[in-house]
Amino acid sequence: MTRYRASAKITDDWQHFDFAVSDGVATVTLNRPEKLNPLTFESYADLRDLLAELPHRGDTRVLVIRGEGQGFCGGGDVNEIIGELIAMDADGLMGFTKMTGDVIRAMRECPIPIIAGIQGIAAGAGSVIAIAADFRICTPQARFAFLFTKVGLSGGDMGAAYLLPRLVGYGRATELLMLGDTIDAETADRYGLVTELTDDLDGACAALARRLADGPTLGLQQTKSLITRELDMPIGPAMELDAMTQALLMTTHDHAEFHAAFNAKRKPEWTGR
Repeated sequence: MTRYRASAKITDDWQHFDFAVSDGVATVTLNRPEKLNPLTFESYADLRDLLAELPHRGDTRVLVIRGEGQGFCGGGDVNEIIGELIAMDADGLMGFTKMTGDVIRAMRECPIPIIAGIQGIAAGAGSVIAIAADFRICTPQARFAFLFTKVGLSGGDMGAAYLLPRLVGYGRATELLMLGDTIDAETADRYGLVTELTDDLDGACAALARRLADGPTLGLQQTKSLITRELDMPIGPAMELDAMTQALLMTTHDHAEFHAAFNAKRKPEWTGR
């Protein structure tokens, strides 16, 4: 664990999804396959809190989010969430919507690279979790559905109206968020939602996770941070931030290790220092 954490213990037992860490790769598995792995009040909160803990664990270099069974995540549980929301007052509703947004913001602000492995439907909140990940590995059976307008709500839920135009462009985002139609994996790939389309989801997720976990940790983390921070920056401040970040990374052990490895004609041994 890192020294930059409070006295509260790191959570080892997550109640609302499966969690495991092996050789630098953490895996969250949404585990309600009989209902296409819907999210609940508790699983939202657990995801938010896990993402805050991950950088302080000291054993995680990449996070993979998967769904058990035939789907990735069918969104919020209709009865367990929507049924309760209808009876809530404004204060309770604001607390819920802020919490769901906190999950997505935490995904983007967490320095650890995140892979979403999508083998079936990613709908509603599940689709936003998918686009908040850094990489989306999909099978040909994957589908995306930003369903919010189809339940009488805004398509701009949980940051979708912020993230999706930056991922697929203004026109495609307008289509997906306003119409709420389900698109198949081939269409999603054509729109730019898919990092890799594969029949071997387990193998592809494992290979990418291994590549990231074995890579230059500081360089990867700072790249993710710059991509997120510079989305709305003018070019001047963005170039300044690039320059400051690059100058800092030039002082690291990993950068010196590249130089040594290049001259020794060997692969670099990245240590994240």
